[in-house]
Amino acid sequence: MSKRPRRNHAPAFKAKVALDALKGDQTIVELAQRYQVHPNQITEWKKQLLEHAEDIFSKDRKTDQGPNIKDLHAKIGQLSMENDFLSGALVRIGDTSAKR
Repeated sequence: MSKRPRRNHAPAFKAKVALDALKGDQTIVELAQRYQVHPNQITEWKKQLLEHAEDIFSKDRKTDQGPNIKDLHAKIGQLSMENDFLSGALVRIGDTSAKR
């Protein structure tokens, strides 16, 4: 018996399947056949949806904004200045591997 390759489902797909499971119009087995996923997976997605549903309505939830661009530019400037300083120091001590 050949094994199916592992599939990664998009969050939107997981939410759709979990919401259909919550509706209760169809059984988990029927949904599993319809969406071609294992019934245990649907049960797990449904459980995750129920556990994290309160986070959607939370007022103090954090938004994932990623790194601060201003801080990253400052770090780049600092590292660039350090590289220039060290490159100059290597030239002064006579190392031939330093860039010129």
